[in-house]
This record gives sequence, structure tokens and C-alpha cells, in this order.
Amino acid sequence: MYTYQTSVKLHDTDAAGVLFFANYFRLTHEAYESFMASIGFEFYHIIHEADYVVLIVHAECDFKRPLYVGNHVTVEIGAGSVGKTSFTLNYSVTNADGNVVASGNSVHACVDKQGFNARELPDGLRAALEGIA
Repeated sequence: MYTYQTSVKLHDTDAAGVLFFANYFRLTHEAYESFMASIGFEFYHIIHEADYVVLIVHAECDFKRPLYVGNHVTVEIGAGSVGKTSFTLNYSVTNADGNVVASGNSVHACVDKQGFNARELPDGLRAALEGIA
């Protein structure tokens, strides 16, 4: 399990100061980027130097409780299925009291940059994903 901590910023909220629903995806994506960097797969390298990209091809989120500007949150990431060319990440977002405020998942596909054809996950990425399952 990978853990990422952050807080809700004013620009993430609606006029009532409540986290705008789409920004739950921003929180989980920040956690995803942090996880990838922690295992040696920084997006700068993938975008500028690698011969592949990892695309999100599906995402879903269930909202359980509101978050407000200034709330501290923890995003936990675990791996769901890890296939030859794709993987699923599961997310749990909790508030400072430990209550789950949202949960969801995202499906990521590895493709080559030339034709966006499916390609196998890099070995190091597969190993890291299996380590957080």
C-alpha cells in the first residue's frame, strides 16, 4: 500500500467551500504521480525519454463524505489486477479523522508512443505494482 498526504486547497472547492467532485480525481492523480516517482517511473522521464506512455483508460469514484477547504487527507493506493499490458489501481481517500470520504479505481494501459499500440509493462513497474497489491 502506498500512502500520500495532502490537503484540500481553495481552488479545489466550489462556492460552498466543498471539494468539487471532479477534484477527487485530481487528488488521486497526484497520489498516482507521487507513487510512480517513488518507484523510479517519473512522468518527466516517461514523457520525454521513454518509448512508451502509460494512459488512464478508465476511472471511477464513489463519494461518501464531503471534504472542505483546509481538510487534511490521506490517499492510499493499492494495486488491483496487474496484467501484461495494463494494471488497475485502487484508491481510498480518508479525512484526518480516519473516515473514508471516497474510494475508486483507475485502469492504466501501457502503449508505445509511435502508434499507441499495447505493449508490455516495464519489468520494474510490474514488480513495484505487485509489491503494493
